[in-house]
Amino acid sequence: MVGLSRRHGRAHAGQEHGSNERRIFWALLLIAGFMFAEVAGGVISGSLALLADAAHMLVDSVSLFFAWLAFRLSRRPADKTRTYGYHRFPVLAAFANGISLVFICIWIFSEAVGRLLHPTEVLAGPMLAVAALGLVINIAAFAVLYGADRRNLNVRGALLHVLADMLGSLAAIGAALIIMTTGWMPIDPILSVLVGLLVLRSAWFLVKDAAHVLLEGVPQQLDVHDIGRDLVSQIPAVEDVHHVHAWSLTQELSLLTLHARVTEGTHPDSAVAAIQARLVDRFDINHITVQIELEGCSDEAVIASG
Repeated sequence: MVGLSRRHGRAHAGQEHGSNERRIFWALLLIAGFMFAEVAGGVISGSLALLADAAHMLVDSVSLFFAWLAFRLSRRPADKTRTYGYHRFPVLAAFANGISLVFICIWIFSEAVGRLLHPTEVLAGPMLAVAALGLVINIAAFAVLYGADRRNLNVRGALLHVLADMLGSLAAIGAALIIMTTGWMPIDPILSVLVGLLVLRSAWFLVKDAAHVLLEGVPQQLDVHDIGRDLVSQIPAVEDVHHVHAWSLTQELSLLTLHARVTEGTHPDSAVAAIQARLVDRFDINHITVQIELEGCSDEAVIASG
């Protein structure tokens, strides 16, 4: 019965995995397809706000693409040269993507300063039409993603990106309406700066999170000191836990190694099983390596002998 339950759980997880992948793919098509239309609209109307929002859509298109690619690549098995498979590829690409976004923001800000000093005529009618259509596209993409598994970090990140796109479209609509009613052209670069700040914020968190994973930082939800205390207090056979090392393969996959000294007479296999079960249930760690010690720490003995 336990085996049947596990197989059912894996099948259900596989169905959710496929559903998430399909939903992100359709949201990607919507966002990326309209991005080119928004670039054309920004060039024709002369609106920097539209071009800034298009840059934001470029950010989100790339983010959605790597979210989709992460699901695709996770199916590929590990091999002798990549024993952890291809999980790190989306993280590396996200880091590079975030760095490039910073340069896009610098371009937006410098262009905005130039337009504030030397206002440029903007065609409010085409600008309003393109921005309104962009808002509709973003709402459609949000609706597609909202039906996915929102516990998944890829899906949650994609939803946040689309929400930011909706704000960019609203900013462009606001700029177009103000220009149509008042003729005040500086509102276009002013709102483009606000959209640029949204892009910069997204880029900062993208670079920060990706760098933390690439530097093999401790997963944000873990405290290595709590892990040792918890194992000693919850498993009677464990006397001491040390040399605890935790890192992230991706934001979803946590890995951990540790040394555990156990009481005399404890079977090593039973101790390992108890420790692994506790770490999975309490800390949701995906890959665990445990070194059991009956007396002193072997690492310290090696160092002392050297």
